Amino acid sequence: MAYQLKINGKTQSVDVDGDTPLLWVLRDVVGLTGTKFGCGMAMCGACTVHLDGNPVRSCSFPVEGVGRQAVTTIEAIGQTPVGKRIQTVWVDKDVPQCGYCQSGQIMSACALLKQNPRPTEADVDAAMSGNLCRCGTYPRIKSAILSAAAGAPVKG
Repeated sequence: MAYQLKINGKTQSVDVDGDTPLLWVLRDVVGLTGTKFGCGMAMCGACTVHLDGNPVRSCSFPVEGVGRQAVTTIEAIGQTPVGKRIQTVWVDKDVPQCGYCQSGQIMSACALLKQNPRPTEADVDAAMSGNLCRCGTYPRIKSAILSAAAGAPVKG
């Protein structure tokens, strides 16, 4: 079945089964490979994208559920003020280690700051608890989010 999806501000036509996970549509059909496959069960957060600004796990979200909602991926999150700030702080603080989970981490962090521009450490812990990092970069992730929220000067 054909679906018209608004992805990163552009309308894309895709012809896939309705139960195809959004992740595979983004990666294999549209060619946006920044969103990663992690656990395949919506438990690790590596596949996080935004639908109308809200984080969803694309590995378990069927494309037929997208409807008219705007899909934003890591490739375009830097075009938003919050996304640009998060990405800048992420680089400034050398947050990634292996980097595999980082696109999902950034997408969740942006959703948090969009909903709560001044989160507490507890707010950050709660919002990011569904994003797993095998390298254990959690302290740097938290520090980056709190710095972005505080408006700390960043390089670049």
